[in-house]
Amino acid sequence: MSEPVIAGKVPLPVDVEAGKTYWWCSCGKSARQPFCDASHKGTDFTPVRYDATQTGKVWFCACKHSAKAPLCDGSHKNLP
Repeated sequence: MSEPVIAGKVPLPVDVEAGKTYWWCSCGKSARQPFCDASHKGTDFTPVRYDATQTGKVWFCACKHSAKAPLCDGSHKNLP
């Protein structure tokens, strides 16, 4: 599988609403970070579904290397 584009090296805070579905960009090419805009077409990447169970702030991964994708796990701290 290809390496994703690092869209940023800090997590992106988003206010989510319980019961809503969000599609996280896994390729890093989306102009609507952290969400998918279909820029992955023609690549090995697909968006990752996130179903909000609570209303509140969620920290989405921007570096695209999180082991807890789509949420940040601090992986950006170890990137060059």
